[in-house]
Amino acid sequence: MKTAIIGYPRVGTLRELKFATEKYFTGVLSEAELQDTAALLRKTHWQTQINNGIDFIPSNDFSLYDNMLDTAVLLNVIPKRYRQLRLDPLAEYFAMARGYQGVNGDVKALAMKKWFNTNYHYIVPEIEDDTEILLAGTKAFDEFSEAKNLGIVTKPVIIGAFTFLKLVKFTGNKTADDFAADIIKAYSEILKKFNDLGSEWVQFDEPALVMDLTTDDIALLNRIYSEILLAKGSSKVLLQTYFGDLRDCYQEVALQPFDGIGLDFIEGKNTLDLVKRFGFPKTKTLFAGVINGKNIWRNNYGHTLRIIEELRNSGVNVVLSTSCSLLHVPYTLKNESSLADEYKRHFAFADEKLSELADLKKIITSNTHLYIPEYIANTSSLCW
Repeated sequence: MKTAIIGYPRVGTLRELKFATEKYFTGVLSEAELQDTAALLRKTHWQTQINNGIDFIPSNDFSLYDNMLDTAVLLNVIPKRYRQLRLDPLAEYFAMARGYQGVNGDVKALAMKKWFNTNYHYIVPEIEDDTEILLAGTKAFDEFSEAKNLGIVTKPVIIGAFTFLKLVKFTGNKTADDFAADIIKAYSEILKKFNDLGSEWVQFDEPALVMDLTTDDIALLNRIYSEILLAKGSSKVLLQTYFGDLRDCYQEVALQPFDGIGLDFIEGKNTLDLVKRFGFPKTKTLFAGVINGKNIWRNNYGHTLRIIEELRNSGVNVVLSTSCSLLHVPYTLKNESSLADEYKRHFAFADEKLSELADLKKIITSNTHLYIPEYIANTSSLCW
């Protein structure tokens, strides 16, 4: 059995990214020095995952500010008022994120909005009527190649086309349907590019699929992916969902030619029931989100193993994963020097959740007798 995570914290164990960006904003740090800090953090985070035996390691989950903003830049979705500043690419990026006041002009930042049911806020991209959506950025490909040069074949992560269109702000008269053809072409080119680079898997994050969907939403979803997936080539595509279940579109998603589907078994209250009621395609891999990516508590191994056992007994090909990105929890307990051990043993931050995935993998692959409740209850090192 293999393990995966959806995404990893980017700030660093000692908030290195925060301090580096602040120094860059004040002119103390150059762009090259900021990018060097970012590259070192990515290398460290990938190595941490390797050390914990994670099989599907994400890339492009890293961001200098926000992944939705990164996706907007990737797709050329940059409002005219920022282009008119004629800034260099990084300065333009931060102008959208933080605003800009200088010799080139004065503009406010793009709006921010709460990222589903988390405390994280994302930058809301704006699509104007004359916006030309096309593949323009290189960050996702650069970071995949960066990891590959280190000997690490990652699973690149991109905000999915459906979620992007659902979360952007349309400032004119056009709607998502008017831009569907352009976004299909751009995402098809993304898949072709990753295929050329030698990617084994590409992850499209589609948390918007857990929201209440209309028949028009489902039609848009089917239109988008029935065409995008024609371009996947030899790369496999993972549709990753989180923050809930797919009660409105489970069967439609299952019918699309994805190679893997990521489902949330923590906040997705109906997820297990949906899998049992409608089945799961034998030709696909289920990335089961059984480690809570949003809270700080240790995993209940007995409960988790029962879910995994039900899935495996149904003949489902399972990869153990997190319920969402680990971006939403602190980095590691190792730095909590003022916290007593009697309290620490109840907590699991991002690094500790990697260890939990390794524990589950070891339990499952070791011996079937390890499933028995008595073993779980008596293994204090594995559950609280």
